[in-house]
Amino acid sequence: QVQLVESGGGLVQAGGSLRLSCAASERTFSNYAMAWFRQAPGKEREFVAAISWSGGSKYYADSVKGRFTISRDNAKKMVTLQMNSLKPEDTAVYYCAASLGRTSSRLYDYNYWGQGTQVTVSS
Repeated sequence: QVQLVESGGGLVQAGGSLRLSCAASERTFSNYAMAWFRQAPGKEREFVAAISWSGGSKYYADSVKGRFTISRDNAKKMVTLQMNSLKPEDTAVYYCAASLGRTSSRLYDYNYWGQGTQVTVSS
């Protein structure tokens, strides 16, 4: 059972930056593909970014390409999401997720989820 704990959310003005972190409990963290999803009020949860177990492959939603960067440190069992040039439409609860399968943008490929961290971008 993998436990994931997100941190780093908060309130920021449009154009600002935030860095989200996700700490994992699992000692075999390096076996997992990791991803970030987000869910805005009244909307479905959507894919943001994913990274392979080695960090060698990264994928982004079109809406965040060029602004967000996903990275991981397997020694520290941590994955981060650097978010720059934030927009009001980035406001959502951001979730960290882990998968033993392939690196994917599909929500149902991820087996383990954190509790989420709120990101609010003011205009």
